[in-house]
Amino acid sequence: MSLLIKSLIGALMVLLIGLLARTRNYYIAGLLPLFPTFALMAHYIVGSERGHAELKATIVFGLWAVVPYVAYLLALYWLVDRMRLLPALACALLVWCTFAAAAVLLWNRR
Repeated sequence: MSLLIKSLIGALMVLLIGLLARTRNYYIAGLLPLFPTFALMAHYIVGSERGHAELKATIVFGLWAVVPYVAYLLALYWLVDRMRLLPALACALLVWCTFAAAAVLLWNRR
């Protein structure tokens, strides 16, 4: 049942993003993905199943997880003027994947 609730929350976020994108305040659609919906779930699950030390490590890693998102945004901002939308999104996603992989590799070396 909790998996169904989590799925519904994710679907609600996608619906809200789609609705906001159609308003005159369309830019708020860029803020909604940063609402900590899934972070709340992850922190609750780790905190209740693992403990405080693991939760704190998850929180610190979450801070590092902002770096791939910023890299994605910067890449997309630069690429959107240079190529069509779908290739720009694909390239920016590749940038995100590269930075995310680097974050995981660096985290595992500590």
